[in-house]
Amino acid sequence: MTPLLAVEDLRVAYPARGAAGGWTEVVRGVSFTLGRERLGIVGESGSGKSQTGRAILGLSAPGARVTAQRLAFDGIELLSCPPRQRRALRGSRIAMVLQDPKFALDPVMTLGAQIGETLRSHRRLPAAALRQRVHEALAAVGIDDPERVARLYPHEVSGGMGQRAMIAMMLIAEPELLIADEPTSALDVTVQLQVLGVLDRLVADRGMGLIFVSHDLRLVSSFCDRVLVMYAGRVVEALASADLAQARHPYTRGLLNCLPQPLAPRHPLPTLQREAEWAK
Repeated sequence: MTPLLAVEDLRVAYPARGAAGGWTEVVRGVSFTLGRERLGIVGESGSGKSQTGRAILGLSAPGARVTAQRLAFDGIELLSCPPRQRRALRGSRIAMVLQDPKFALDPVMTLGAQIGETLRSHRRLPAAALRQRVHEALAAVGIDDPERVARLYPHEVSGGMGQRAMIAMMLIAEPELLIADEPTSALDVTVQLQVLGVLDRLVADRGMGLIFVSHDLRLVSSFCDRVLVMYAGRVVEALASADLAQARHPYTRGLLNCLPQPLAPRHPLPTLQREAEWAK
């Protein structure tokens, strides 16, 4: 069976600073496949999680060099397909929830206008039907009184509400693949569960593929089907989420050991001891 997404030897590099020149690789040989499932990618800041997601969507920063033996969505080679075809895929069949709504949302457009623009870019709908879809998308991520919220600007809502609006924006076109970069980091526990429920239903009912990027090991282990652990730009371990507690790599073991243990307080708190060979 052909996977929804196939990634083989993905590399992302940026021009190195200083007189020596050259390139600095921030994603180094990442390979995985994704079906109609929930794949978690975990690792500390700077490990290459977000850069991997942006490279798949074609949103790497200007100047980036993105290469891969294969980077295919539904059989379409993303690095060699025409730019127009890749733009058509972005937002309609592949979408990404960015991490910080303060920078991802347009400050001079209402939330409703931004969400509607995403759908209008790919489908022709009457104005009344478009507004109805926007309100439904906001309600689906747990926003009360979606008609009122749709008229607000990003600076008029909290960070958590802005993040939910951004999730609604990415889901309104019903993509087949969603890359969610820390989608619940600014949400309280109750709303977090609502949003996770929405994502879970999309995977189960519509067969959507989900790449869930997070720092929260406990959340990933309970929500995702499989987990990739990244360190220094490469995948150091891949395993089923149910087996995360039995991880073998010392980096993964170190991350798990740093988790709080409410019933077994430890003093001093453990810290992650890195080894130079992990980055090789």
